[in-house]
Amino acid sequence: MGTAFRSSRTREELATVLRSTDGWITVADAAIALGLDRKSAAKRLARWTEQGWLRRIQRGHYAPIPLERQHPEAPLEEPWAVVPHLLPDGYVGGWTAAHHWDLTEQVFRDVCVFAPGRSRRVDRAGSTFVVFPAPGERSFGMRTHWVGSAKVLVSDPERTLVDMLDTPRAGPGIQQVVDCLENYARSSTAHFERLVDYAGRIGNGAVFKRLGFLLEEGHHATPEILAICRRSLTKGLAKLDPAIHCPHIVSRWRLRLPVSWVDRRGD
Repeated sequence: MGTAFRSSRTREELATVLRSTDGWITVADAAIALGLDRKSAAKRLARWTEQGWLRRIQRGHYAPIPLERQHPEAPLEEPWAVVPHLLPDGYVGGWTAAHHWDLTEQVFRDVCVFAPGRSRRVDRAGSTFVVFPAPGERSFGMRTHWVGSAKVLVSDPERTLVDMLDTPRAGPGIQQVVDCLENYARSSTAHFERLVDYAGRIGNGAVFKRLGFLLEEGHHATPEILAICRRSLTKGLAKLDPAIHCPHIVSRWRLRLPVSWVDRRGD
């Protein structure tokens, strides 16, 4: 059997499998599409991977490699498409969503994802996914973003900000979160009522402390919005950024500030 014939047959079989999936292939998908048992289907996918037709994302999951791609090991052009397969209960958020919604112009190479479980870094398909535990429920503040045939959830602008106020590392860091909040406040689509509503759903008292303080400092919100934040304060002190030493106390917001913020405010 000639090489050209084998290549043509491979393309036909691969096309058959792709037509029966959303663009991502599992062993079960290939077995059903080609009428094979799982062991034979797994071998077929492994061979296609060796030949450069597919890329193995994780055990039993494969992604097709475009014919024009010269380097199969290069990062995927749309790494978001990996998220529903890598972390089915996760969503794109933090710094990645902030850039998506024009809250920041800074471009981050790693993809920020919120998902159940512990914080971790996952390397797949030439990209790095930085995973943070998802605060609250995933049932609110989500938008659908299509990457080809892959349906990806991404936090909306308000959920993105609230998640970063809950976990400043997902900003990454409080200064980046501040910049995003300021850009949001200046936008024509800012919806502070939704922002404080989301803050209440997260279930972390530190969110209202950080949000109220930052809104008041930046003169971004109405007295009514600030009053909601004040009424929602929980007992105890929270750090503006848990990753930074925060010795100065702002009793009004039950918040600890780092020295750099004290110098900036002139306190």
